[in-house]
Amino acid sequence: MFKLEEIPMFSALGESYLKELQDCTHIKHFTKDSIVFYEGDQSEYLHILMEGSVKLYKTSPKGSQIQINRFNAPSLIAEFACFEQQPFPATCEFVTDGAIGLLHFDKLYEYLNQPQFSLELIKSLTGKVMMLSALVHKETILSSEAKVADLMIKKVVVFNRLKNNEIASILNLTPETFSRIMTKFKKEGIITVEKHELTILNEDALFNIVETNTMKDCTNCIADFKAKIGYMGN
Repeated sequence: MFKLEEIPMFSALGESYLKELQDCTHIKHFTKDSIVFYEGDQSEYLHILMEGSVKLYKTSPKGSQIQINRFNAPSLIAEFACFEQQPFPATCEFVTDGAIGLLHFDKLYEYLNQPQFSLELIKSLTGKVMMLSALVHKETILSSEAKVADLMIKKVVVFNRLKNNEIASILNLTPETFSRIMTKFKKEGIITVEKHELTILNEDALFNIVETNTMKDCTNCIADFKAKIGYMGN
């Protein structure tokens, strides 16, 4: 389990302050699929992910999940809601077993007059704003194929660690749509999947899909292009 000093916002504090905060932090353990808090809940505590991984998601009127992001320990969760005393903007659920440290925000206010602490808090909040900006871009601009290609470029390890339905959930796609796109990528010779391990064969094609936000509908675009120009190969 991680300690407070391993989180940037607390790392600049002296040992006496860290010990005081550690003593005031209540550790709560969770099992996989447990809900930490629901969208709309109120809380007077800063939630610190000390162990495991969680996902944050909003629920649409039809009941489907719109996943915002995943966080691995150590990390702060929904710190904006804590400091602004606002309801949580999303639901937090563990995707592994783990632990959350609960620290009352009244205790945090005592440290806001320390420049380094305040600076790290600003950095944390700014990072979350950038994350939400990226989410808006992904959900409103990128096509389904571009979403998958973008994730392959940035975090190919996700495809080797998670099940297809979990990846589809991260991308806010139906499992059927995700499976169709993976099949298309394999047919085009962009990727291979052997023994549940994905290998990128043509990264340029993935970048092109993201940049153009589309994928040509052909059995094998590369082979078709070569045929059109009369390329015979060796």
